[in-house]
Amino acid sequence: MVPDAIREQARELREQVNFHNHRYYVLDDPVLADVDYDQLFRKLLELEKEYPELVTPDSPSQRVGGEPLARFEEVAHLHPMLSLDNVFATEELAEFEEKLHRYLKSSVPITYIAEPKVDGLAVELVYEQGMFMTGSTRGDGLVGENITPQLQTVRDIPLKLQGDMDLLPDQLVVRGEVFLERSGFAELNRQRAEAGEALFANPRNAAAGSLRQLDPKVTATRPLRFFVYGTADSGAVPCRRQSELLSWLAGIGFSINPHVKLCSGLVDIQAHYVHLQKVRDELVYEIDGMVVKVDEFFLQQRLGNTTRAPRWAVACKFPAVQAATTIESVEFQVGRTGAVTPVARLKPVHVEGVVVQRATLHNQDELERKDLRIGDTVLVQRAGDVIPEVVKPIVENRTGGEVAIVFPKTCPVCGHPLVRPKGEAVTRCVNSHCPAQRLQNLIHFAGKSGMDIEGLGKKNMEHLVAEGLVADIPDIFRLRKEDLARLDGWGEKSAENAVAAIEKVKRTTLARLLGALGIRYVGEVTAALLAQHFGDLEAVMRATKNELLAIEGIGEQAASSLVDYFSDASTGAMITQLFAEGLEFFDVYF
Repeated sequence: MVPDAIREQARELREQVNFHNHRYYVLDDPVLADVDYDQLFRKLLELEKEYPELVTPDSPSQRVGGEPLARFEEVAHLHPMLSLDNVFATEELAEFEEKLHRYLKSSVPITYIAEPKVDGLAVELVYEQGMFMTGSTRGDGLVGENITPQLQTVRDIPLKLQGDMDLLPDQLVVRGEVFLERSGFAELNRQRAEAGEALFANPRNAAAGSLRQLDPKVTATRPLRFFVYGTADSGAVPCRRQSELLSWLAGIGFSINPHVKLCSGLVDIQAHYVHLQKVRDELVYEIDGMVVKVDEFFLQQRLGNTTRAPRWAVACKFPAVQAATTIESVEFQVGRTGAVTPVARLKPVHVEGVVVQRATLHNQDELERKDLRIGDTVLVQRAGDVIPEVVKPIVENRTGGEVAIVFPKTCPVCGHPLVRPKGEAVTRCVNSHCPAQRLQNLIHFAGKSGMDIEGLGKKNMEHLVAEGLVADIPDIFRLRKEDLARLDGWGEKSAENAVAAIEKVKRTTLARLLGALGIRYVGEVTAALLAQHFGDLEAVMRATKNELLAIEGIGEQAASSLVDYFSDASTGAMITQLFAEGLEFFDVYF
């Protein structure tokens, strides 16, 4: 007999998990940290394990994911797309292995495949006669959403498989993860903030939102990536092990995660988990754990599946990526395009092993939408390769002593009146001579997204500007070894290396220069389109707005920004100085 209190607790847990499943998988708008969701779901599983009679047909434990969106055609999976059970510490991996041995009634050592758990969206791709025919989301595990046109825009997904078609199965169903790299996620959220659109909470939601665009052209503008991790039916491929399968899939044209490792036993698995935790911040994409699979397909088949997950695989999650802390103050920073961004000074808190003391608040609309105040207890998370962000305030913790955050009316650096253009979410300093904008533009020009000048990172550029050695872009190319060597923190060797790096980037491509100049709305993709279309810097500088709009992929904002930028006399003077300092192009488009 199940006590009434336990029955009520299970009912409430089912409702909460279903609610958050809907927010996460269907609406792409989570309101709960991943770690808190995992705890809720785990409590429900524990209750249902202790009291099996509590399991109901509508329990989240009996389903895999959210329901498919009605706006896309439904696609039935030939084999269910199951979820994975979670463990939360390396010690629990030992329990996972013990269960395998008990189920197999064998103590023979098991070989595993361990791979990063990429923070993206799981998809299924169907190939017939080697051609990509249908792509779909997981949906509820049995029926997904047909997103074939959207997936066709993901460059990592081969439209035709490589190799001898006669050696491929007539039908091949593969599964993998679509994701955004950190830089792509940060840039996408920056663009959405400028456009006044709601920000994506994490890379997984950004990938899902990108693939759920009805217009594939919109999806094509998002820098989506793809890693394949398996097939729907291991019996349909000429492989006996997961490790062999991954090599085979790589051979026919798929991208495989380079951090996959064949593990001979539990010690190897645990060591790889520790390794992935150490290197996760160095990866260009977000991972939230490690997936462990039994390598041999024969053993996978013997172990089978539960109603929601395979017995032969498990996800070992990393520690929480979100944490609670307090907003102690707010400062307003000015970016290279004049955008004024509020940044919270936080009571130091550990997030993913890193001490977080600052977090972006994005813009005035975000401040108002989240109703943030100085003194608030807030939930913070790390967001790609930008500084962490505040997710939301914990309103229940308010005491009444919190202070409203007031957006300034003048630039905090140069004192020029701030402007918020009609239709935009971002408040700007429009003084082109603002010291903060010029500094940020120099940092961008020399940085990895610009000319990528080794030795001239953010701190060194700030130092050079403060010392009066660099005031504008051409000054970078005028730096001499003796000027740098006399600065604090610099030596003969570092000065020599920096000058050599500057000399090296003088020979560059038109696309790289256009992307490095920091023209508003002109990133790497637009810069490449301009270079391919015009093939000549002077032609780009002379181009009219109508000529720019005629290029597929260049919109109204980018066209207007380009015309404004190159019609400014100071721009022409700066370009002339760059060529006088030895800048030259080696790319040829015609």
